[in-house]
Amino acid sequence: MYKSASTALRVRYNECDPLGVVFNANFMIYADLAVTELWREHLGGYEAMMEEGLDLAVVEANLRYFKPLRFDEEFVAEVRVEKIGNKSMTTAWKLTRAKDAVAAGTFAYVCVTSDTAESRPIPDSIRAALTV
Repeated sequence: MYKSASTALRVRYNECDPLGVVFNANFMIYADLAVTELWREHLGGYEAMMEEGLDLAVVEANLRYFKPLRFDEEFVAEVRVEKIGNKSMTTAWKLTRAKDAVAAGTFAYVCVTSDTAESRPIPDSIRAALTV
């Protein structure tokens, strides 16, 4: 079992298309903000891993839309770690407004060196911090 995190957000005007609906690419940005909170809450921030010369490269991203978000609406972006392998990990995320699911998806990452982008095993410290 792995850890999760969430963050409350509000749709800004610049994130909307001419119809006042959130432009599709912004949903991935919202999900990524939740991932940033996951790292901050459980690992002290993403910078700690980068200082060790490691990074996570997104190798797959999936998104399914259920309902639109509109300007100034409040919603919550949630993420949970689904799986941690030797060199990769997968997160599942969802966006909800009140009790309504707005969108959901997954990100798959590979741990790489920040200088050469060669894959590396996920450090035990990260694995332990993200495991319940």
